[in-house]
Amino acid sequence: MKKAINDLSTATYGEVRTQDYDIALLPWGATEPHNYHLPYLTDAILSHDIAVDAARKALELYGVRAMVLPPMPLGAQNPGQRELKFCIHYRYDTQRAVLTDIASSLDHQGLRRLLIINGHGGNVFKNMIRDLAIDLPDMLIATGEWFKGAPAKDYFDHPGDHADELETSVMMHYHPDYVDLSTAGHGGDGGFRSEVLSRGVAWLPRDWSRISPDTGVGDPSLATAEKGARFADACSSAFAQVIADLCAPDLYR
Repeated sequence: MKKAINDLSTATYGEVRTQDYDIALLPWGATEPHNYHLPYLTDAILSHDIAVDAARKALELYGVRAMVLPPMPLGAQNPGQRELKFCIHYRYDTQRAVLTDIASSLDHQGLRRLLIINGHGGNVFKNMIRDLAIDLPDMLIATGEWFKGAPAKDYFDHPGDHADELETSVMMHYHPDYVDLSTAGHGGDGGFRSEVLSRGVAWLPRDWSRISPDTGVGDPSLATAEKGARFADACSSAFAQVIADLCAPDLYR
């Protein structure tokens, strides 16, 4: 079978112009430090890799053709992060404008389904999507965080939430040459002293300068490429199912 043309980062117009696509996938990350051992663009890189695998599986398993758009490195940052060298904060309005232009372009071309595959916990798209549902009523837009495609505790010994065992393992699977684990710090615990804040009864942005000495949250030292491969496979399979379900003739019961 001919290899699927599913990654706009490398595809040409000559390859895609005669293909019909059911849905577009938009990987979305950030530009921020990831401990001492992972790239600044880790969130964009991994959301893109999972999206490409999910698009391939959606075609092979369900006959649904998805195109992966270039990853967005536009992340919202917490206090204590903007002070870090080359950590870039993108405002809600900036992200909303970018998403609106992307969705409007696709809608104009007749592609009416878009799935954001998010890799950065600071990004929140729900209100943007609600607004776009009014502005583009024929457009179906969904969002999901790739690392929630499978339970992290089933694959990792001590998962955290930033440059931790999970992210490091998945990066080692996809891009082993991007990781030098010998340089990694141990990561902070990322928590509040308050038990009710830790449980999420109320929310406020964490001050990164207070929770981590090396920008990481969670110890990456137990990371392996094998763990990353298993988790990436599970997450990309889950998102392949999401893609198929979003493209089903009737989304509701």
